[in-house]
Amino acid sequence: MNGMQYTVLQCIEGANMSVTSVRLQKELETPLDDLAKKLHRSKNWLINQAVKQLVERDVLEEKRWTETLEALDSVEQGRLVEGDEVHQWLESWGKDDELLPPSA
Repeated sequence: MNGMQYTVLQCIEGANMSVTSVRLQKELETPLDDLAKKLHRSKNWLINQAVKQLVERDVLEEKRWTETLEALDSVEQGRLVEGDEVHQWLESWGKDDELLPPSA
């Protein structure tokens, strides 16, 4: 395989988990072992945490992209809020006479 060396890990741990094999690049093997020892966690746990964070970040990025497209569509349709209105609203936060968010 393209000249790279891999270690294959098979992750099996607890109920409600599937089994997945991972081809771990050779240069990650020692740092992963060291981190597992340092944290007193299994390599399986570390890999699960890394994948979980990656998936959560991807979901968040997709949400942000969707919101960006919606905002651009809103601008194209002329639904805008003046900057001064936004600043007044923000400056009112936490005060007794806090303003409602400005609307387009």
